[in-house]
Amino acid sequence: MSIAYERHPPQLRMHLLDPSGGLGYHWRALRYRHHFWAPFISTVAGWLHAWQPPTKHLVIVGPSAGYALPTPFLARFGQITVLEPDPLARLILRRRLRPLRLEAGTLDCLSDRDGPRWLARQYPDASLLFANILGQAPPLTARPDWAAHLRDALRGHHWASWHDVLSASTAPRVDAATPLLPAPDIATLAGRLWHWPTEVCDHDNFGLVGRQDALALWQLAPHQWQVVEWGIHHPATGLGDPAAG
Repeated sequence: MSIAYERHPPQLRMHLLDPSGGLGYHWRALRYRHHFWAPFISTVAGWLHAWQPPTKHLVIVGPSAGYALPTPFLARFGQITVLEPDPLARLILRRRLRPLRLEAGTLDCLSDRDGPRWLARQYPDASLLFANILGQAPPLTARPDWAAHLRDALRGHHWASWHDVLSASTAPRVDAATPLLPAPDIATLAGRLWHWPTEVCDHDNFGLVGRQDALALWQLAPHQWQVVEWGIHHPATGLGDPAAG
């Protein structure tokens, strides 16, 4: 038995001012989600519509206020648990999705290396959705092999994630409505979208799930663009198996 299971599971703490979320994120959503964000939100809705995990329980990690979460997708599940440290986000999420019954969990599955094992252990029969949160938790990502460790911990679950792989403050060569083709590596992807010597940030998340199911461009603000990757894991076929898509 893991040493982590001999102590109490880590608990979520209130966060309102995180660089990648919190009050600043809600402000940007208020200003931009009906304009700049609209193509990306539509793309995420398509990804989620095509994902058909065979469980009645869904656990969503880091949904914020669920600005990209479509109600028809969530309505498939009889039980929805959200693991979200931002109390304002939880309040907005409940109001936006009022017809659905949501429960707020207290597990902080991103607080350290053993967090994903706690997640798997506490929700053994649930599907797991990481809503643009993986790679943004320093305690979890402190070691170079964190992604492999995460995949190993969740190998028995149906799970999916969308997450940042690249970002830049310079507009790419394509607009947000243009589908992005899979790339063999992060350098090829960056070279397709930006002219050298543009400064592009690599978020070290490329191929995080063990496979690359889709990519999309998200204009987060007038001068901020993100490339987001979508990946799915099906336990029956294993990570990296093309038949799993």
